[in-house]
Amino acid sequence: MIEVGFKRTRKGYYINYHRLDLTIGEFVIVEAEKGVDLGRILQIESGSILKNIKEEPKIILRKASLEELEQLNKNRENEGAAFDVGKEYILRRNLNMKLVDVEYQFDTNKLTFYFTSDERVDFRELVKDLASKYRTRIELRQISVREETRKIGGMGICGNRLCCCSFLQSFSPISTNDAKEQNLPMNPAKLSGVCNRLKCCLLFEKSFYTNALKKFPVLDSVVKTDRGTAYVDKIDIFNDTVLLRFSDDDYEYFSLAEINEFLSRSLLLKA
Repeated sequence: MIEVGFKRTRKGYYINYHRLDLTIGEFVIVEAEKGVDLGRILQIESGSILKNIKEEPKIILRKASLEELEQLNKNRENEGAAFDVGKEYILRRNLNMKLVDVEYQFDTNKLTFYFTSDERVDFRELVKDLASKYRTRIELRQISVREETRKIGGMGICGNRLCCCSFLQSFSPISTNDAKEQNLPMNPAKLSGVCNRLKCCLLFEKSFYTNALKKFPVLDSVVKTDRGTAYVDKIDIFNDTVLLRFSDDDYEYFSLAEINEFLSRSLLLKA
């Protein structure tokens, strides 16, 4: 199985049916819907990945020639012009939609316009306008704001490439409960990514936080210390410390080892 990438983050899996000698980074011609497409090899996987693919994979036909790569560059230039035309036609039809990207299938048998919208859009007349202009099959595909961000790309507040642009294969539902379970402050500005939706890392880091928090007492639980009774106010899983709040509204940090010692004393007294 070969993972092939196309424009921006679009990718797909293909079978090396002809047993070509392929390496990562090479450009190849692959089967497409009613035609062919051109992409770059991203990964070469074992056959076991087949069980995770929902649709029957198409095949790699051949390596791309220099002339075909030049044609790909021309397609990219034409996509820029088509983007401007698409925006103009959308304004003419007064449609509530934001054009995000335009992509030609390599053989130009299909031209796809990606857009976002807060509502369902009747774009049938727009399709007719574009088909009359370009004399090819037109597809308008509505995508979510997360998919829009994946297409555009960018950097996260962590300083790394956005997760959706680097390693995430699909999007999963995320809720504020995922943040609560990680004891994160309910600050929308800090919990939201560049797409203005909850950060994807709230979900895939959840298991790490859940396991780490098992070592600590729960928030607001009572801890009897040498200074007196206190309550767990804050937990720092990275430094293994706990902030305790005393009855006189005084606060003090203790190490996890000290907290466990306090708790074990309490258990011994109860016994």
